Amino acid sequence: MVGGKVAGKGKRLMLKTSYLVAGAALGAALALTATQVLPQAIARGTAPPTQDTYRQLNLFGDVFDRVRTDYVERPDEVKLIEAAINGMLTSLDPHSSYLSPRNFRDMQVQTRGEFGGLGIEVTMENGLVRVVTPIDETPAARGGVRSGDIITHLDGEAIQGLTLQQAVERMRGAVGSPIQLRIQRQGADDPVEIRLTRDTIRIRSVRARDEGNDIGYLRITQFTEQTMEGLRTALEGFDRTLGANMKGIVIDMRNNPGGLLDQSIQVADAFLERGEIVSTRGRSAQDTQRFSARSGDLTRGKPIVILVNGGSASASEIVAGALQDHRRATVVGTRSFGKGSVQTIIPLGANGAIRLTTSRYYTPSGRSIQARGIEPDINIANEEPEAQRIAAQREQRSESQLRGHLRQEGQTEERAGSSYIPPDAKDDRQLNYAFDLIRGTVQNAAFPPNPRNAVPN
Repeated sequence: MVGGKVAGKGKRLMLKTSYLVAGAALGAALALTATQVLPQAIARGTAPPTQDTYRQLNLFGDVFDRVRTDYVERPDEVKLIEAAINGMLTSLDPHSSYLSPRNFRDMQVQTRGEFGGLGIEVTMENGLVRVVTPIDETPAARGGVRSGDIITHLDGEAIQGLTLQQAVERMRGAVGSPIQLRIQRQGADDPVEIRLTRDTIRIRSVRARDEGNDIGYLRITQFTEQTMEGLRTALEGFDRTLGANMKGIVIDMRNNPGGLLDQSIQVADAFLERGEIVSTRGRSAQDTQRFSARSGDLTRGKPIVILVNGGSASASEIVAGALQDHRRATVVGTRSFGKGSVQTIIPLGANGAIRLTTSRYYTPSGRSIQARGIEPDINIANEEPEAQRIAAQREQRSESQLRGHLRQEGQTEERAGSSYIPPDAKDDRQLNYAFDLIRGTVQNAAFPPNPRNAVPN
């Protein structure tokens, strides 16, 4: 269905965030979700409902019947039921939700890495749509949409009052059709008007370049079905262009919101010879799954620096945590988002699907990053413009700040670090520090990491 096969009960797994305005909407607002997709709903061995449960279900039926008969206007009964189901699920935690048939289909299409629309990842905040990030090489990115922009109007109509899903649906449309966005932008006195033309969005999840003639730079923007293939192609390219001159590799996963779990496992596996990559643990012991590396480091032991920040979540945290625990890579940047729970997508036939939180995931050393994130080995933040820094402090979001998030007993919660990346690479302290580490022009005890301190295999 989505992603490649992974071990364990024939399940397929993925992690994702927010909404993508690209003919696909998935996730919950600012909720980064680790997801297992089951081929069908599976009955679990739980205790039968009590009389109190049946009494509450009767209450729901009474309220539903009263609304459909007495509400001032005739309601859409399908929408009433969907809203009730979604309300039940969203009351559990920020990442459980209902997927309508259309949204479920969109989710399956989007994870393949090709779809139609604008190429904006968005979330809802205070009744308005906030841009999480424009996707590279899409109409949104080419048209000047920026991370942090607030979309207030679509084709002259106010968004205020719409749900995020309704706003996303209005931004969808046929390839080649135009749409006018009105945007509130930090630092701009007047609204910004941007006219975009919808297009087919093809996510290139891995970008690579030679840095000088001695470092391989990899930018992983998210984890789609094409990520491992893109990574393998990039590494083969480094072998051809850099060869023996390559001193090391920088893997940039800053502001990577996640994606398919099986792809994150394969990416981590590409740099490991052996050992656990990640485990998922549910309510009962039988729900525990462990995913381990197979022999074969595609880089033949080259030094690695991983870049993360407050926008790195889920699948990107799994890769960073695995390579950090095994002392295979040095992690540089700021504390990551802290999304450490797994959601199971349970199809409901023609009625869509539900996304239900079913387990937490853990790094090889047994760390849960839920509401805590990955702490870098070397903590470096980029210097932000004053106005943007103040706005970021006010608006900074992380798993620990999401209302109703899962709490980890006995664990201190932490806020994610800054997610700011300067537009000009010469001002990017994190990136340039990574290059300096590999070239040896700066020294730090955390680089290269000592494999003797790795978790036991």
